[in-house]
Amino acid sequence: MLTDLLRSRLLQVLSGQPTGIPEWTEALSRGGDAGFFAEGSAVWEVHRDIATLVAGPRALLMQAMHPGAMAGVHDHSRYREDPLGRLNGTIRWITTVSYGSREQAAAASAWVRRLHERVRGTYTTSDGRAVPYAAQDDDLLSWVHIAFADSFLRAFERYADRPVPGGSDAYVRDWAVAGELMGVPDPPRSVAELDRRLAAIRDAGVLRADDRVHEAVRFIRRPPLPALLRPTYPALFRGAVATLPDWSRTMLGLRSVLPVEEVATRAVLRSSARLLGTAAAPGQARIRLAALAAQQDEERRPGVRP
Repeated sequence: MLTDLLRSRLLQVLSGQPTGIPEWTEALSRGGDAGFFAEGSAVWEVHRDIATLVAGPRALLMQAMHPGAMAGVHDHSRYREDPLGRLNGTIRWITTVSYGSREQAAAASAWVRRLHERVRGTYTTSDGRAVPYAAQDDDLLSWVHIAFADSFLRAFERYADRPVPGGSDAYVRDWAVAGELMGVPDPPRSVAELDRRLAAIRDAGVLRADDRVHEAVRFIRRPPLPALLRPTYPALFRGAVATLPDWSRTMLGLRSVLPVEEVATRAVLRSSARLLGTAAAPGQARIRLAALAAQQDEERRPGVRP
């Protein structure tokens, strides 16, 4: 059936596995603790929602505006040759930190940090100065985290059918844990603080949109997706653009989004949600939580020593 084929293509893009559950997702059913985020928490709900299909492109657009981040991607990433491999790696990290045990989350973050150790070089400013950068620089770590948190929160607020559990501040505060795992110094812990950090970076004049950025925008606008998925992607891209701050949309040279375009975005998100069904990662995490709860009940039984 066409729906089965569409589902397998979409799963292949998102997880690298066209059928079944990837091994790294199944691993979330194991582990010795409940993880950093409680079931039903802001992080659980935001990251399992279909609005992440909009949040991902939005985060990439935001991150590209920092010349250090863009240089790192341009000089060290194989995003043109293997975009889906890079996407799968990012999704694996997000999912593991969100739904895995603390040990799994820490290990996944350490793996990403090791990959970033070699990401260093120089970029040229608009006035011709050579500026050194490294992926582990505090300013780059902070920018990537801020762009991610802002993108996933704004996409959920705009396109999800329910409020963030505990409020939007809860998401920013909880996801600061992921920032700390990645080495982000003092990540924001409220929406107001997130907005202040974003405005401070914008006002510092660091962000820009040069030829490299415009090349990245063209790639994000038309990624090499499987043929069956290409007709629906423009609606997701325009939905991502709709959630950008006006100043960033102007900087990136992207036009404002019409209401009818967002109607298309919501339609694609609804159909994608029906196609994918229930997210696998939270279900695997619940298996781990149930096993831990059963173990605790057993240890509390009379005559059973811990």
